[in-house]
Amino acid sequence: MEIRSTTGEDLDVFVDTLHAAFGLVRETPGGDGAGLWWSAIEPDRNLLALSADGRPIGTAGAYSFELTLPGRAVVPVSGVTAVGVLPTHRRQGVLSALMRRQLADLRERGEILSVLLASEALIYRRFGYGPATYTTRMTVQRQRAAFAPPRPAGPGADDTRPGSVELLRRAECGAILEEVYDRYRLAQPGALTRPHRWWELGAGQPPVARTPRYVALHRDPDGNPDGYASYAVDAGTLTVDEIVATDDTVFADLARYALDHDLVTQVFFKHVPRDHPLRHRLADFRAGDVSHDTDWLWVRLLDVPRALAARAWAADGELVLDVDDPFLGERTGYLLTVRDGKADCTPTDRRPDLSLDVSDLGSLYLGGTTPSTLVRAGHIRAHHPAAPGLADALFRTDRPPHCLHWF
Repeated sequence: MEIRSTTGEDLDVFVDTLHAAFGLVRETPGGDGAGLWWSAIEPDRNLLALSADGRPIGTAGAYSFELTLPGRAVVPVSGVTAVGVLPTHRRQGVLSALMRRQLADLRERGEILSVLLASEALIYRRFGYGPATYTTRMTVQRQRAAFAPPRPAGPGADDTRPGSVELLRRAECGAILEEVYDRYRLAQPGALTRPHRWWELGAGQPPVARTPRYVALHRDPDGNPDGYASYAVDAGTLTVDEIVATDDTVFADLARYALDHDLVTQVFFKHVPRDHPLRHRLADFRAGDVSHDTDWLWVRLLDVPRALAARAWAADGELVLDVDDPFLGERTGYLLTVRDGKADCTPTDRRPDLSLDVSDLGSLYLGGTTPSTLVRAGHIRAHHPAAPGLADALFRTDRPPHCLHWF
């Protein structure tokens, strides 16, 4: 078997092999795929696995993104994608070989993190990835959708001038959506960039895709766009693709717009962060029917010291981590020292406070999973009783991580 990088000339072979691996039929053979989910593929970042007789049997690719970390630092990451092996060659080591080669390439690029969306949860933990952000779906019946009355504003309250909502069509507001999303992702830990090329090509899912959608655009009291909801109505159900807003009041205004839509019996929100206040705004708490609580973004650390030093931290302290990376055959102790929200991380032979797999460190990294949870689950071994509490205090984030981007 040979694994090689691809070029633009390999695009058709790469895309056809990927489709065959998933049992899909390519929508439009040939062309650049404009408007299709794979159109933003970066040919120079893809790998092709070939059999001994030169036939393509597997694929792996990566997108170039930026990821927002706790503390609003932004770092380049590879968004691993287009991973597939033909049914005729599964369980023969092709996937492991592709993943090993890809990780080596990413390290050679100097990247400290890679991320992915897992088609199956059992596959990627063995390659060092751990679930790091989570999302839920919420359905609200319109007849039960009233909000609880807000508490009256007291002295010294912030500006309470109302914002406004403007109704647009997706085809006429792409540039505004791109601008609002970019401001949102810079403030939201766990959020990925949506490069201009994605919007230009219509790659991905709505509202990036060119699929017809209505857009409720929220403007602040001064008329500046500060949030949006992308949605469609079908058979009495209003489906919200996503609400983008860094302000909870703006989010609530856009949710209220959807819930007040005429000729709709229910509103289905496809992406709501865990423990989001929207459910608590409802007068009837049970009216917010939460379903499909699932993982979304998976994270893998490629350079543990640099990755841990890149994010902000919630408390001061020292923690010794014994990190095992069985896929790459590496095991190292690290001393994490945090002062004034910044960390220094160096190899050490000191006795560890916690022993964990690199995939577990990926789950902890953005603050979406607490160390004590993984200790209780048997994933992380605590070497003394105080270690889980100390780790929880260090890894805690003020804003839970969330990722909306599909890739």
